[in-house]
Amino acid sequence: MKTLIKLVLQKILGFKNYLFIFSLYIYATLKRNKNEGDFLHFLSLLPDNSTILDIGANIGVMTVHIAKKLPNSNVVSFEPVPENLMTMRRLIKFFKLKNILVFDIALGNYDGTADIILPEYRNVKFQGLSHIEGVEGTENDTGIKYQVPIRRLDGISELQYLKKPVSGIKIDVENYEYSVLAGAKEFLTKHKPIVYAELWENQNRIDCMRLLTGIGYSVFILEKGNLVKFDANKHRSQNFFFQILPGSKS
Repeated sequence: MKTLIKLVLQKILGFKNYLFIFSLYIYATLKRNKNEGDFLHFLSLLPDNSTILDIGANIGVMTVHIAKKLPNSNVVSFEPVPENLMTMRRLIKFFKLKNILVFDIALGNYDGTADIILPEYRNVKFQGLSHIEGVEGTENDTGIKYQVPIRRLDGISELQYLKKPVSGIKIDVENYEYSVLAGAKEFLTKHKPIVYAELWENQNRIDCMRLLTGIGYSVFILEKGNLVKFDANKHRSQNFFFQILPGSKS
């Protein structure tokens, strides 16, 4: 049923207008969405007057929430898909936000270009599932293909001399998280931000946890309103909090 509704709305409104209206709806209902409790907890951990990165910003809902909740902070957002990027810029303009810097690129572990897919199934576009072509779990996806610039976070000169400390990174890039983190290892080691990531139960998750724990991070999940150390034998979660605890060596 949801797919049918999306099809009708995308046909009637046009995809660009559909995305903007959808972004306003998601923004307005996010605090009531039980599935976003983990993100809201992440947001509560961040101090104002800092720098926060939103990697895989999609249509900009999380970026806008962060920017409005922390008005004295700078939000740096990364999104390469043209339709998503246009919607995010439109949403930022709608809320008249001035504390957001947008990079229209993908992040990874090399500098160059990458092919990214905006999935389409039975004429319905699923912008929230856009992903780098060929990553684990997405081999059979079809849709609109774009060639986009891809950079290592460690190599972005604009982020070398930030005036405000980096307090947090939210990352959701559909199974490409390890590549992004591998290209950001120096940045992570230098700034030690809280990292909030959605990770499926696969090799990408294992690699991400190995990389982050290797530079001093501990892994947590949210359980009954509190962060607890992740135990793979008993916890089932896709949302993870990575923090460097006081006294940890990196």
